[in-house]
Amino acid sequence: MKRFLALFLCGLMVASLAGCGSNDSSSSESVNSEESSVSAESSENSSSQESSAETASEEAAAFTFTDSLGREFTFEEPIETVAASGLLSQLVIYSLAPDTLVGWSNEWSEGAEKYIPEKYNSLPLIGQLYGSNTEMNPEQLMIADPDVVIDIGDSKDGIAEDLDALGEQTGIPFIHIDANMETMPECYTMLGELLGMEEEAAEYADFCDSIYTRTLDIMEEVGDEKVSVLYLTGDTGTNVVAKGSYHAEIIDLIADNLAIVESPSSKGTGNETDMEQLMLWDPEVIFFSPDSGVYDTVADDPLWSGLQAIQSGRYYEVPIGPHNWMGFPPSIQRYLGMMWMTKILYPEQADFDIQADVTRYYEMFYHYDLTDEDYSQLVANSLGKLE
Repeated sequence: MKRFLALFLCGLMVASLAGCGSNDSSSSESVNSEESSVSAESSENSSSQESSAETASEEAAAFTFTDSLGREFTFEEPIETVAASGLLSQLVIYSLAPDTLVGWSNEWSEGAEKYIPEKYNSLPLIGQLYGSNTEMNPEQLMIADPDVVIDIGDSKDGIAEDLDALGEQTGIPFIHIDANMETMPECYTMLGELLGMEEEAAEYADFCDSIYTRTLDIMEEVGDEKVSVLYLTGDTGTNVVAKGSYHAEIIDLIADNLAIVESPSSKGTGNETDMEQLMLWDPEVIFFSPDSGVYDTVADDPLWSGLQAIQSGRYYEVPIGPHNWMGFPPSIQRYLGMMWMTKILYPEQADFDIQADVTRYYEMFYHYDLTDEDYSQLVANSLGKLE
């Protein structure tokens, strides 16, 4: 982050210099003429009552907001335009207040245009603060000129100092709101306060809380009888999302993740392994990443047929649209993952209508009316064994 901060601030200086231009030689005469006209009009129309009304209105609109880092911000007017710092921020803000976004931090995945209306899909790409992909473009950020930049997620070391430095250089407040699976309801509540959308945010907070609480209740009923699983990724399907890794959070919550390795990878692609190791683990259920490309072939492959999950037909491809339902990269898609995994692994305990819940999710978080055909396409390789 420190290296990116230095590069970002350097780029910001270049963008500022590039935006400077010389005044036209004829502008002086034009300005003098305009000033005379404005002065005359002002003297005729101004009044103390209008001035008092404007001052009172401005004071009523002003508010103070304290972010998750304890940093206090005072705004003279309601916030109307927002930039997101990364994918999680983008998805959360888009769900609650899509019309406030001035651009995207990350490009949508292939096929996302089906779910994202053109008026949003055509927004410019600004880039993200963290991560190695699509670093934030200072020039594009200054052109977009949002009222605030919102960062949602974990509080990284030194983040307050970094965001303060960015705010000082850009003149744009950089606000951080903590969020994970457990605290996402509080995240929506804070975002609602910041954007003046408390009632709308309460609906999202309640939804997230209900899905997470239901998942915990199901797992309490399951107890020690967790189903053993592997989540496999990569071109050959032999990479594993290891137990204890950031990406395995809901896998570890809901199942017995057999992929125990010495150094769990922090990447969504997981840890490299081989067929021999998969045989040793031999899980009851296998989840294939939608980009692994092997789901359609494993049943006829002698190398895979020795695994009990393949023999019993208990292998599934994770649904995707617009993003991976398991939250790769980690995001609010994980609520879909909680619905899906509990329904696959514990159908007796998970006695809810998953199609109804998924349909509501798409309506709330993507502003998209999911049809029966849409749903069937999404879960074609993912829920077939339940029907």
